[in-house]
Amino acid sequence: MKCGTVSLIGRPNVGKSSLINAFLKTRAVIISPKPQTTRNSIRCIYNDENAQIIFTDTPGLYKIKNSRDKLGIFLNDEILDAVENSDAVLWLVDAGAKKLQPDDYAVAEVLPKKIPVILIANKSDKADPSRVFSLYETLYGFSAKIAVSAKLNKGLENLMSALMPFIPEGEPLYDPEILMDTTEKFMAAEIIREKILMSLHDEVPHRIAVEVVEYKSPEEYPGRKKLYIRASLIAETEGQKKILIGNGGEMIKKIGALSRKSIEDATGFGVFLDLWVKVVPDWRKNITALKRLGYSQK
Repeated sequence: MKCGTVSLIGRPNVGKSSLINAFLKTRAVIISPKPQTTRNSIRCIYNDENAQIIFTDTPGLYKIKNSRDKLGIFLNDEILDAVENSDAVLWLVDAGAKKLQPDDYAVAEVLPKKIPVILIANKSDKADPSRVFSLYETLYGFSAKIAVSAKLNKGLENLMSALMPFIPEGEPLYDPEILMDTTEKFMAAEIIREKILMSLHDEVPHRIAVEVVEYKSPEEYPGRKKLYIRASLIAETEGQKKILIGNGGEMIKKIGALSRKSIEDATGFGVFLDLWVKVVPDWRKNITALKRLGYSQK
């Protein structure tokens, strides 16, 4: 039996979360076409008859341009912590990439010297990966190079075959029934944030955070028939607050309805979802606010 930890890294929006969902054959982590969809390192557990692999989905790494970008610093710290505690690393890139970007050099800088790194050309259903393999080989010496399409579930067996030699022998760390090493409260906040990303455009979604203030499940409170969730949607400005609420409350009702359905599907309970919007100016630069929202380890 083998058991090990594998981190997925790469610049934003290359499909790390989609690849994990493809491995687990379920929608375990939220996805969207917008950068900063993933803000925390999330451990997802893959099991088969021979191995247990803890895949760590990390935020998209990017070059920090301003020391006041406290959220960006936290996101990059999440990646460094995940990589340092991995048995292997998967570096995901877009198979259609035509040139290296500053974020690619930022990723190369954090790659471990003593841990095997496999280069994954995702979205290979849309482009020939041979060019991108040659391109990224100028940055690093990889243990293997694999082309996949997370969307079409192609290349996953080849990737697993390339990865397995680097997974050490060991007994499983998690019960096979456990899909993710996180709390239901955290996942509720992630689902709500996913619906914000789906519903809003431009830069507004990146400036919004979600804080679940109350989470009362029928499992913990037998007298309740529904899961009760009260959550705050944190905006930076009054203008963003107005956008979140929408005309006559139309937008927040839409976000609430989409979130409620997904949480019900995930938990199996009926859900009473109480959403509020509040303004915390410059919360992404505020250490106290970031700690409260789970975005700061320091």
